[in-house]
Amino acid sequence: MSKSIEIEGKTVKEAIKQALQQLQLPRNKVKIEVLSEEAKGLFGMPGAKPAKVRVSVIKDSAKG
Repeated sequence: MSKSIEIEGKTVKEAIKQALQQLQLPRNKVKIEVLSEEAKGLFGMPGAKPAKVRVSVIKDSAKG
């Protein structure tokens, strides 16, 4: 069973960065799915709705 986590951030990039730090893995070892992008608030102000990503650990085929 592969491990996956869902993380929210102010931007998609920030959410991915947080997920990689939490998993302690480089980007090439995970699969990233953008569940929702951030939404700007009134007059383009950030933070109305956070971005959300699901990051799944790619199963290492060498471990059989």
